[in-house]
Amino acid sequence: MKRALLFLPLIIFIGLGIFLYKGLSMDPAARDSALLNKPLPEFTLPRLDNEDLKVSREDLLGEVFLLNVWGSWCPTCYEEHDQLIRLAEEGVPVVGLNYKDERPKAFQYLAQQGNPYTLNLFEPDGVRALAFDLGVYGAPETFLIDKEGIVRYQLSGEVTPQLVDETILPEVRKWQNAQ
Repeated sequence: MKRALLFLPLIIFIGLGIFLYKGLSMDPAARDSALLNKPLPEFTLPRLDNEDLKVSREDLLGEVFLLNVWGSWCPTCYEEHDQLIRLAEEGVPVVGLNYKDERPKAFQYLAQQGNPYTLNLFEPDGVRALAFDLGVYGAPETFLIDKEGIVRYQLSGEVTPQLVDETILPEVRKWQNAQ
């Protein structure tokens, strides 16, 4: 019995090593949204460009669009911005959710980078409504919403040229052509 107990720390160490190795090899951006194939949560948020104008979920229904969570403080948002402009130029409506930001900094970002957004929602505290309900834990995150307001795709991380070509544009076109 004493001899078996001598190997217990080794067995625990090996088990813990396997667990940590598996966890470290996973891609944190490759997580499925809990909202996949479920309705976009109800919300009412002010527009970035005019805090007196409010936008709700119902205002966005009727067309397929991308909802992109961004902030001027987010380095990866700068990296993906050209792809959002490309998507907008290809006729894909992109709605922005300016997240945990300040209006003046957001305006400066858009003036310098260009504005691919058909509309920008403003959620400065990140807990008011939409970001929390979407399960956003950082920026950028991008959601594809169909005409009925159902979340059809979710990406945590950067929108890359490869993702645009191989996943995002085909998914947008598929849902635009759906009855």
